[in-house]
Amino acid sequence: MLNNEEALREAVIRGDRDAVRTLVSDELAAGADPADVLNQGLLPAMDIVGQRFGAKTMFISEVLLTARAMHTGLEVLKPVLAHAPGHARQRPVVVLGTVKGDLHDIGKNLVAMILEAGGCEVIDLGTNVSTERFAQAIREHRPAVVGLSALLTTTMRQMRQTIEELRRAGLADGVKIVIGGAPVTREFAETIAADGYAADAAEAVVMVKRLLSPN
Repeated sequence: MLNNEEALREAVIRGDRDAVRTLVSDELAAGADPADVLNQGLLPAMDIVGQRFGAKTMFISEVLLTARAMHTGLEVLKPVLAHAPGHARQRPVVVLGTVKGDLHDIGKNLVAMILEAGGCEVIDLGTNVSTERFAQAIREHRPAVVGLSALLTTTMRQMRQTIEELRRAGLADGVKIVIGGAPVTREFAETIAADGYAADAAEAVVMVKRLLSPN
């Protein structure tokens, strides 16, 4: 049990980095299990943020503040969490990238930040990512989910090509491939056999979390 569980969650949701740093430090000083600080304080706060963002009751600017506050708490936790007894839980890996020919990254960056703050290990390949770079990342990191982003109708064709080549090479086995971006539609996702589709960053986070759920 944490001494200030609710206060810690509220500090994260408010995006108050100073309060988060102080509360996490105080919990550790009082002998709290660092895994409890993470699992009972920080991560539930990000779940609430994700729900509010998905419901359009939080703005992107507010979400960015909460994600930064979450990272502040993680910075305090990491040194002790790494050595905590029994802390062997591996974070799910998500590979993200904007496909070849497209240099847009604002939405992708937001998705990456929220997923990472929510407990995922995010491998962000950046923009203008070729099929081979996606393939290399899959071989190297063994992700649970790969996300392809595009903001141009002309680069949506690259999504199809990338998915086809990854499946042909057998690299999509056991990996969920999702796509997103302003011009992308659910019908297009079904046409190219993507495992999921999101219209915006809020939907993307909810979808990835759902795909990662054991249920």
